[in-house]
Amino acid sequence: MTDVSQMTERELKEKVNSIRTQIDQNERSLKSIFRELKLHRTDTTDLKEKRDALNAQVKELVPKARDHKIKRDDANQKIANLKTERSGIQAATQKVVDEISQMKTERDDLNKLSKGSVESLSKAYAEELDKLLNADIPLKHEIDIIERLTQLEERLGAAFSANEVHKKIIESYDSSKGIYDTGDNVSDKIRSLAKESQEHHLGMLELYKTIDELRKEADMYHAQINEKYSLSAPLRAKIDPLKAKIEQLREELNVYLERSKEVQLVKDEKKQDEQHVVAKEKLNKTGRLSLQDLKVLMDKGDIKF
Repeated sequence: MTDVSQMTERELKEKVNSIRTQIDQNERSLKSIFRELKLHRTDTTDLKEKRDALNAQVKELVPKARDHKIKRDDANQKIANLKTERSGIQAATQKVVDEISQMKTERDDLNKLSKGSVESLSKAYAEELDKLLNADIPLKHEIDIIERLTQLEERLGAAFSANEVHKKIIESYDSSKGIYDTGDNVSDKIRSLAKESQEHHLGMLELYKTIDELRKEADMYHAQINEKYSLSAPLRAKIDPLKAKIEQLREELNVYLERSKEVQLVKDEKKQDEQHVVAKEKLNKTGRLSLQDLKVLMDKGDIKF
């Protein structure tokens, strides 16, 4: 710092004004920073409210999406179990189908051998037998009838066997009806569960899509908040140096002000001494004094009451 004791009154005054100007400039800069920081805080608060509101919605929707997922997975597990059950039913059904197909082939082969129904063959057999037993026919014809009876007997046996196989086919159809019904019931359950699974899957996807959009928007606000903090940091960094500078300038100003007071005091004392000399001369020469002259003489102890 300059040696103030050697400075003139004018230099002191110029220095005081210069320092006061610097203080004013720094205080205006500090106020401007505080105003800007206040704006940033207001904007940041608004952004935080928007971000937090979006995150609150996400927090509310996530359990709902998870619930859809749990229900979808549960439906899919039930479907898997039912498909396993249906596979067993289909295997049992296929076994019955194969057995019935085999019996149908056997029945058709027997029908090919019988070439007629039990009723028609029984009637033909009875007619031929009646001829053999009751009709007066030549021996050759008897041999022919016996041959036809043998053939009819074989065919009739095949017809009876075909009827027995056909009966078994019907019985297999009847007994397998429960299997078919169970299979249909299982298939109906699978379709119903598949529809339920699809509904939960779509509901889950829709919610996760909404959640993703909300998170992106929340992240955008969060990024803006960070940007505000980034912009505020350099401003906050200027505050303490400015305060320190203002404090340093005030201390420096006080030094110059104190010196200015000392100079003014010396000046006032010199002026008072000059006034004292003039007042004494007036008192000695004329005895006529102004109030100011009287005061000066009283202050100096020249006149007492």
